[in-house]
Amino acid sequence: MAAHPAAQALMRLVTRLFNVEAREAPPVAAGLSMFFLLFTAYFMLRPVRETMGIAGGVQNLQWLFTGTFLATLAALPLFGWLASRVERRLLLPWAYVFFVFNLVLFALAFLQRPDDPWIARGFYIWLSVFNLLAISLAWSALADVLAPSQAKRLFGLIAGGASFGGLAGPILGALLVAPLGHAGLVLVSAVLLLLSAVAASWLYRWRDRHPQPAAPVAGEWRQPLGGNPFAGATQMLRSPYLLGIALFVILLASVSTFLYFEQARLVEAHFADRTRQTQVFGLIDTVVQGLAILTQLFITGRVAQKLGVGVLLVAVPLVVAAGFLWLALAPVFAVFVVVMVVRRAGEYAFVRPGREMLYTVLPAEQKYKAKNFIDTVIYRGGDAVSGWVKRGLDLLESLPSLAMLIGAGIALGWAATGMGLSVARQRRETLTKQE
Repeated sequence: MAAHPAAQALMRLVTRLFNVEAREAPPVAAGLSMFFLLFTAYFMLRPVRETMGIAGGVQNLQWLFTGTFLATLAALPLFGWLASRVERRLLLPWAYVFFVFNLVLFALAFLQRPDDPWIARGFYIWLSVFNLLAISLAWSALADVLAPSQAKRLFGLIAGGASFGGLAGPILGALLVAPLGHAGLVLVSAVLLLLSAVAASWLYRWRDRHPQPAAPVAGEWRQPLGGNPFAGATQMLRSPYLLGIALFVILLASVSTFLYFEQARLVEAHFADRTRQTQVFGLIDTVVQGLAILTQLFITGRVAQKLGVGVLLVAVPLVVAAGFLWLALAPVFAVFVVVMVVRRAGEYAFVRPGREMLYTVLPAEQKYKAKNFIDTVIYRGGDAVSGWVKRGLDLLESLPSLAMLIGAGIALGWAATGMGLSVARQRRETLTKQE
């Protein structure tokens, strides 16, 4: 039966507006839901984590970053073991169920000992490990389901679900923390995380019903990835392309850490009350996500399709380099907020989708194991090292602008690495099409 003319017109409008083909609407909706639920769950708890970090002393943040890196090192062999033995389609749901179990334990701990500083530190480290693992897995699933040509158009749009979640999470957290307390907030996040796993499972089922050339057939989803728990590290070390992605991530982490420490220092200096600190963090998150949503929905996909992935990987680092130079000349809170918002919104809207597109031209095992190793161990390693470097630079009070000038240099190296990776990705995609 033919569709109603009004429905056809609406579909054409949606297709033109969001650059989505009609047959792609279901997986886009599932991907948006997966990211929305995941990021709502995470961003409900993120402002609490930031306040806990300041409560332990800004001068001690590098210890929390080091603890996060060590916890990541401990978690990765467990993930590698799971990925080697569990069906690919079950990897994300099983991991998310394990995270939900962890959240329930933290909720009980907050009920029993709400003011325990070690529980607070443990939660800070756990959430810092969780967010990288969970988000990396979600992107792995998406890169596994969608073809490279689809990724260029759709990754930015689907990432809009993450920004909507990043916008809804702080708002829900602010509304619910008073009546439910921290324990109740953690349990709500656990429910949202379970629903995100359901949406991811639906994505795999959609791919089973709609196979594409050069995409995994239905039977492959039911096979474990095989290999050993440390395959992600060995795959990275053997591949110049993966090593390039690892360098890109290290430079990204270094830039983020420099700005994160500066954020903590300036917020502590300007806002003594913990409630005000949490409100400031929540306000920054809200502005960042609002800007990211508009860019992801209407700009990212078209930029990637028409100008290439390189623009996504290079534009933000260049802007951040200029921002560091601005901070070196005018190290005030208002300037910092502008730089921080632009950096984070640009990362969500441009850098993250572009970075994930780099993996669409890789084999399945590298999309999960090597990618997860880079997104977690390499990222948190860059965090830990740059955290100590930033702390050391802060002690040089006679050279207050030195850290910002070094940050500008790192951002320029980040941009150059992104350009090289975009060229390498295009070469791999061309070879794949020729085969």
